[in-house]
Amino acid sequence: MDKYSTAVDLARDITPSSPVFCLRPHAATAAARWFVEHFPGKSFYAVKANPSPWLIEALVEGGIRHFDVASIAEVRLIRDVFPDGTLAFMHPVKAPEAITEAYFEHGVRIFSLDSERELEKIMKSTGYAGDLTLCVRMAVSSALSKISLASKFGVNEEVDGELLQKTRQVAERLGVCFHVGSQSMSPTAYAAAMQRTQRAIVKAGVVVDVLDVGGGFPSAYPGMEAPALQTYVNEIATRFEQYLVAENCELWCEPGRALSAESASLIVRVESRKDGVLYINDGTYGALFDAGTLNWTYPMECLTDGRSAKLAAFEFYGPTCDDHDHMKGPYYLPEDIEEGDHIEIGMLGAYGSAMRTGFNGFGAYQEIEVADAPMLTMYGAELPHAANDMTGEMTQ
Repeated sequence: MDKYSTAVDLARDITPSSPVFCLRPHAATAAARWFVEHFPGKSFYAVKANPSPWLIEALVEGGIRHFDVASIAEVRLIRDVFPDGTLAFMHPVKAPEAITEAYFEHGVRIFSLDSERELEKIMKSTGYAGDLTLCVRMAVSSALSKISLASKFGVNEEVDGELLQKTRQVAERLGVCFHVGSQSMSPTAYAAAMQRTQRAIVKAGVVVDVLDVGGGFPSAYPGMEAPALQTYVNEIATRFEQYLVAENCELWCEPGRALSAESASLIVRVESRKDGVLYINDGTYGALFDAGTLNWTYPMECLTDGRSAKLAAFEFYGPTCDDHDHMKGPYYLPEDIEEGDHIEIGMLGAYGSAMRTGFNGFGAYQEIEVADAPMLTMYGAELPHAANDMTGEMTQ
C-alpha cells in the first residue's frame, strides 16, 4: 500500500478522480492504547463501526483483544484476522444457525439477549451448554446521545427481574449490559444506566459476574464538543465501585466509534458547482451515509492550493441520480471552491467504509495510508494542519 506524509501531499500528487480513504492505522492504535490503559476493565471493540482488517490489526497492535460482534460474518472475520481474540456475540436477536456456528466452530461463549425466547434459542442452539456467559440487555435512555439506540432492544423494568433469574439458572456467568446510544454527550448517561441496572439486580436477587456498559463513548465532531473521555471513565469507575456486586464482577465496555473514527478520512472531488451547492463524487449511498440521513457533521477542508481564506456555506449532492443523495450541511469551505477541487472530510473511520453501497454503479474507493494526525482528536494529539470547524472560521 502506498503511503504519504499528509492528505494534502496525496491529493497534490495523484489528483484522484475517485474517492480516496486516507488510512491512519497509527490513530487507531493510539486510541486502543488509551482504552487499554485507562478503562478499568475489558474493552471489546464494536466491529460494526468499521470491520476493515487493517483497522482490526491496528487495534490489536494497541492492545485490544476482545471484540463485540453482531453477526456471524463478523465472527468469521475476527477469527480470520485475529484468531486468538475473545468474541462476544452481542446482538440481542440472532439466527439459531449463527449461534450454533459461533459456539461450535468459532469458540464463542458470550451471548446477549433481551427476552426469554432468545434465551431459549441460545440454549437450544448450543446444545444446552454449561459454559456460557449470558448478558441480559437492559432498556435504558438515549436522551443524552446524538443517536438513539433505545427503541429496538432491551428488556424493560417490568420484566427484567424475571429474565435475570431465568438466565442465572442456566448461565455459567451472568452479565447485564446496556447501550446509552451513539455519541453520548454526557458521562451522566452511564451513571443513570448503571443505577437502572443496579435496581434490576437487587430486585432479581441474583449474583452478577459481568457489567457491560456498552458503547457510546464520543469522538470529536464539529458542533459536538463532548467532555474528555477520562470523565466518562471516571464516572463509570466511581459508580462501579459502589455496585453491590463490584467485588466479584468484571467491568466491560464496547467502544466502536471512539476506537475507529480518527483512523480514516475521505478525499472527494468536486464534480460541479451550482451557486451554494457542490456536487461531489461520494455521498449518502457511500461513505457519507450519516451526513445525508442524520445530518452528521464532519471536519473538512479544501486541499486545493490558492483558494480563498474566506469561507462560505455549502450543501452537497452525491454522485448518484437519486434526490436523497443530499447532504444539507451547511459545510463551510472556501467561497471560490470550484469543479476539480479536492476536499478532505475527517473522522470517517467510524461507519464510513461500513455503510457504503454500490448503488448506481458508484462505490469504488482507493485506500492509501497517510502519516499525519487526524483532523480532530479525543486523544490529545495536535492537529497537523488547518481543519474546518463548520462555523465559518479556520482553526489550527
